Amino acid sequence: MPMTPMKQILDEAKAKGYGVGAYNVNNMEQIQAIMKAANQTHSPLIIQASRGALEYTNFCYLKHLMLAAVEDNPEVPVALHLDHGDTIETVKKAIEIGFTSVMIDGSLDYGHKTKSGSHAPRSFEDNIRVTREVVDYAHAYGVSVEGELGTLGGIEEDTVTDEANLTDPDQVEEFVKRTGVDALAIAIGTSHGAYKFKHEPKLALDLVNEIVKRVPKTALVMHGSSSVPKELTDAVNTCPAVELKMDKRVILFQGQEYNTSCEKDGVRLMADLLAKPNMPHTMGVPISQIQDAVKRGITKINVDTDGRLGVTATIRQVFARKPAEFDPRKYLGPARDSLAKIIAEKMVAFGTAGHIGDYKPKTLADMKAFYAVK
Repeated sequence: MPMTPMKQILDEAKAKGYGVGAYNVNNMEQIQAIMKAANQTHSPLIIQASRGALEYTNFCYLKHLMLAAVEDNPEVPVALHLDHGDTIETVKKAIEIGFTSVMIDGSLDYGHKTKSGSHAPRSFEDNIRVTREVVDYAHAYGVSVEGELGTLGGIEEDTVTDEANLTDPDQVEEFVKRTGVDALAIAIGTSHGAYKFKHEPKLALDLVNEIVKRVPKTALVMHGSSSVPKELTDAVNTCPAVELKMDKRVILFQGQEYNTSCEKDGVRLMADLLAKPNMPHTMGVPISQIQDAVKRGITKINVDTDGRLGVTATIRQVFARKPAEFDPRKYLGPARDSLAKIIAEKMVAFGTAGHIGDYKPKTLADMKAFYAVK
């Protein structure tokens, strides 16, 4: 079975009131883990790759890894989505290698940075212009398009925004009508990256209700939706990845030298340094708030950080218990299993589980014909 257009996956989810996770990948083990979770929970899914992931896999490798995943899991409807596309050129490359969906983030001007190093927001009209160009190009190939209105705070790879700008519901209907997007990412208070919040956030969930009223047929997307569970950050911090060496009275710790007056002080300092957490306190979006957002009309939920934390924690645990281990299979394998468990839990929580077999997946040729007469 070929990869499925994202529009169909989201339309089916919207009709039945469940959410579909969109999970970021960079390598084979991540793809294997996510496909395993989908099989275990009988879930349709969206696998997405950022610009950085495309560069990391040299484009070609990711394409063939996904073709292998589809061949090995013929029952799973899976869309391959470009996450945070910055330009029409990036979109064209993604479509060329077989992506069934692309996002163009026209909310930010990726071509310029402010003095603080952040990307400035585009004007409403400029966002429409950029997004419409991508829609016209992608729909000619049957490829689904996600746009964005409003901006999220935080860091997404090389993209930095100083502040969040919540989506203005008064602009939504015009934006969707003039661009023709299939899905719309909205800003309701979530944030990119691992370091989202110091305290439990209170999202602007009423915005979802208002936006659904304006564009009832458009799939709504929630970016920055990792929950960053405390058990995962604790697991990362329990096995810190450190370089710790002592030479006479000088301790080298993570590239920084510490001088001690005697051996006893050195031992005490070494213990304190090892106990120092690698990750400071942080919080993500609670699952309960994501579930509430799904009930209100969110259909696509982007998750990246939680998977990274699970993989990192597992690999650190392997090295802590078996420091002489050097076979990548012996630490990437357990990391893959850990990620599969995390993703399966998301699929159940979002309501995706059990929906394989609900519909016959369409092809890009089917969607090309659909867009041609739309």
